[in-house]
Amino acid sequence: MTLNKYQLLAQRTMNLSLDNDRTALHALHGMCAEVGEIHGLFQKYYQGHEVDAEHLKKEVGDLLWMIAEFCTVNGWKMSNVAQMNIDKLKARYPDGFTAEKSLNRVE
Repeated sequence: MTLNKYQLLAQRTMNLSLDNDRTALHALHGMCAEVGEIHGLFQKYYQGHEVDAEHLKKEVGDLLWMIAEFCTVNGWKMSNVAQMNIDKLKARYPDGFTAEKSLNRVE
């Protein structure tokens, strides 16, 4: 599945009764909440729990849904956002990541 196809399918389950500002806030709060849930799975690891990979994947999927909602409300295609990020990383680390380039990168 492509990112844009995912975005289109995810849009089907957005709350269309919200205006754009509230939808953007919903997505932002949702992203924070989903990162918190992912973080909680790892926090429990330090209490002796195993990290359940299937549960983790579901939470990452929920995070992806929130990212799709944020992109949709802003009129962005997820594939364009992804490509922009890859272009930035290629420019920053043309030969791959190194700690030296990270510490002394040119903006």
